[in-house]
Amino acid sequence: MKQFFFCSKFTVIVVILSILCLSGFIQAKDEGKVPITTSSQEALQDFLKGRELFENLLAQESLQYFEKAIKKDPNFALARLYYANAQPIPKGFFDEFEKAVALVDKVSDGERYWILGVQAAVNGMTLKQRELFQKLCQAYPNDERAHGLLGNHYFGQQMFEEAIQEYERTIEINPEYPQVYNQLGYSYRQLENYTKAEEAFKKYTELIPNDPNPYDSYAELKMKIGDYESSIEIYRKALEVNPNFVASHIGIATNYNFMGEHEKGRGQLKKLFEIARNDGERRQARFAMAVSYVDEGNFEKALEELDWMYKTAKNVNDAAAMAGDLVNMGNIYYEMGDYDDAAVRYEKSLQTMISSDLEKKVINNARRLYLYNAGKVALQKGDLKTSKEKSDEFKKAVLEVRNTFQTWLSHELDGMIALSEKRYETAIEEFKSANQQNPYTFYRMAIAYEGIGNKEKAKKYCQKAANHNTLNNMNYAFIRTKAKGMLLNL
Repeated sequence: MKQFFFCSKFTVIVVILSILCLSGFIQAKDEGKVPITTSSQEALQDFLKGRELFENLLAQESLQYFEKAIKKDPNFALARLYYANAQPIPKGFFDEFEKAVALVDKVSDGERYWILGVQAAVNGMTLKQRELFQKLCQAYPNDERAHGLLGNHYFGQQMFEEAIQEYERTIEINPEYPQVYNQLGYSYRQLENYTKAEEAFKKYTELIPNDPNPYDSYAELKMKIGDYESSIEIYRKALEVNPNFVASHIGIATNYNFMGEHEKGRGQLKKLFEIARNDGERRQARFAMAVSYVDEGNFEKALEELDWMYKTAKNVNDAAAMAGDLVNMGNIYYEMGDYDDAAVRYEKSLQTMISSDLEKKVINNARRLYLYNAGKVALQKGDLKTSKEKSDEFKKAVLEVRNTFQTWLSHELDGMIALSEKRYETAIEEFKSANQQNPYTFYRMAIAYEGIGNKEKAKKYCQKAANHNTLNNMNYAFIRTKAKGMLLNL
């Protein structure tokens, strides 16, 4: 929720310490910095105000400044990109992002690398994004935001050591740049170096003590280590700074879920829903409610929350959001053992994307993900032949685009197939190559290790699954209680 992931909500590339106008082109004087292309000095000032808010995860507050910048300079590509990233719903992002892409031939090399890098990620081509961001850092080696952006890419690929190197380089360039300490803290947290993570978050708080996100990030660290009461207290500090800070409401609710006080958690989410400023924030509140109901074991109520989200998205013809809601519904039906209804939702999700006006590469990304979902449904229905065919088709498609996340899913599906055939050693190797931030992966590894009689490792991975303490995560909600029950028998 606080992290900037690879396809949106990225930290910005460009820093301007001093500027000058050159025939409609405002450019940084400092060597190694990325220029900003705009024809308006006033538009630039509005953009910089919006950028500061956006970097501190105040996206809603940043929108007005990006709107002003675009009004003063309609060809301000970077402002359009930020405006897209700050949109509260997927439809808004895609609509505005296309306008930024249309301007790539009118901007500096650095801006072009960044816009095309985001486009690569949106199209599911994560390694292409890496190539573009590496070029960006080579071309502008003294731009702290360029290195922060590459670090964020590595973070999204679970290459945490590489991410830390880029963040440290960012700090060398500008030790007073706040956002990098947030990302550094998350990287150390993922490596389970909680001491270093705490140091980074405390430095982040020192730099911007009057912003909510530093407290929010520190609270999430406390949640991760199981200190739920302290986490709630720190989340409340964030809300004292900004009562509308969505992530902190969700963080408090998640802590209550882990404490077994689901109704109290949903009470916090109802407050969030009541004060929400747009459909995006309302959707976040309802999705968190769905996660809470799943964690409690009430799948029917969770489906009601997702149905509300789907209908809200349908009202504005937000195909990407509708497709995502249908996949989440399918996942819940899948966990309920209702595989026919799961298959219907997965198919409807794909058809929603196919019939949309989204770019072909975005739709092809959905086609690949459908193969994964179809494969796992076939497996549970006992159709091993079809499951293996879908798995092979998915693997081939993923290799063509070199998508890291989908590569993990491919290994996950192969591991599930091996597990169903009691080929436990093979299953373990496949799961080791799957998403290592997905608690469901650890739960399946525990089952595989128990299958070969290695109770020590089964217990180790079951503990990792049961105590993952992941913020507002549906997969964790699916297995948290099951993993804790499994632990009692190991």
